[in-house]
Amino acid sequence: MTADQRPDEWRRRTCDEVIRAYAGVARLPTSPGERRVAVALAERLRGLGYRAGVESVRATGSYALPIGLLSAAGLAAGLLTRVSRYGTRRTAARWGAAVVAAAAAAAIADDVSGGARWFRRVALPHRWAHNVVAYGGDPSASRTVVVFAHHDAAPSGVIFDQRVLRWVARHFPGVIAAAKENPPTWWPVILGPALVAVGAVSGDRRIGGLGTALTAVNLAFLIDVGRRPAVPGANDNLSGVAALVCVARALQRDPVSGLRVVLLSAGAEEALQEGIRGFARGHFLELGPGTCFVNLESVGSGRLALLEGEGPVLMRDYPESFRRFVAECARDIGVPILRGLRSRNSTDSEVPRRHGYPVATIVSLDHDKLITHYHLDSDVPDNVDLDSVVSAAELAEAVVRRLAREDPAP
Repeated sequence: MTADQRPDEWRRRTCDEVIRAYAGVARLPTSPGERRVAVALAERLRGLGYRAGVESVRATGSYALPIGLLSAAGLAAGLLTRVSRYGTRRTAARWGAAVVAAAAAAAIADDVSGGARWFRRVALPHRWAHNVVAYGGDPSASRTVVVFAHHDAAPSGVIFDQRVLRWVARHFPGVIAAAKENPPTWWPVILGPALVAVGAVSGDRRIGGLGTALTAVNLAFLIDVGRRPAVPGANDNLSGVAALVCVARALQRDPVSGLRVVLLSAGAEEALQEGIRGFARGHFLELGPGTCFVNLESVGSGRLALLEGEGPVLMRDYPESFRRFVAECARDIGVPILRGLRSRNSTDSEVPRRHGYPVATIVSLDHDKLITHYHLDSDVPDNVDLDSVVSAAELAEAVVRRLAREDPAP
């Protein structure tokens, strides 16, 4: 028996090869590197017999720019209330600052939660993100599954340093064991200008000063992120891309009938889901109501988890019946998977969820319930747990094959 014939060995070899092939390419959202990897992935999938291509969609290349500009507006509003102190000028400054700061807080909340994003659309120039879309399975089937990941990579930043979280995990393991979601990292960014607005309206300089200081700190973090190059992104999210390629290869070896299969590798996820929003504009109407989504997101940390929901601002669960369906698939093939966890970060899953589609998000965590090397320069191929990636690929394949046999609707 050759190495490639041993159970799971070809998956492991495929995952390692895919991750190493693209980790050296700088892949910030909408960058030439993102496009280069998209073209290479499309060619790889065509080589496996899929009808695959690269689709360019309008996108903003960074979340740091729009949210940084809005934070700067909130900071300016806070400073305005500090320098205008007397008479009618003071009153006009207070109310003007309140309006600007409140609008900034609302726009930040809208942006990070995947809303209308009017500020991006109106105020910022747009570039092009590059999605890879491949079609397989049974083209005559009435139901569809979309298995997806993203191939762009994030910049790093001081805010992503995990040393404090690791210290907490070492000294307070009970806190980590009880945790069901990560800290809401976007709340302070919204809270800063919101406090500026409250302080301006109420005339309370302490509240306004606190909001101004918090907004200044947030802006410093965003500037730091905005000036950084891309990290290698081996786990986040070439691990998901590698698992996607494994699924493609498995379905090419042993095709399914009764189910259309769409394989999507989105760009600009690290700009807060800009690529899949473009995919939604171009494809959601053609997918039909019988479509399910399976997201492979940072699956190389060691322990697979099936998220219950996500929400940077308000937590929203994914449809329960499909989560149960995926958990049953994991049980049937003997893949351990953590349950009961929710994310305060956002993933591409939020877009199909907003459109009413059943969606399952498969992620991975280490023993501290952290994504290893998250948005750090140390996110390199040698630090990816390939066994975890292979398990994610096997689970996604099992979901596809069971969907071909039965409808998961309750």
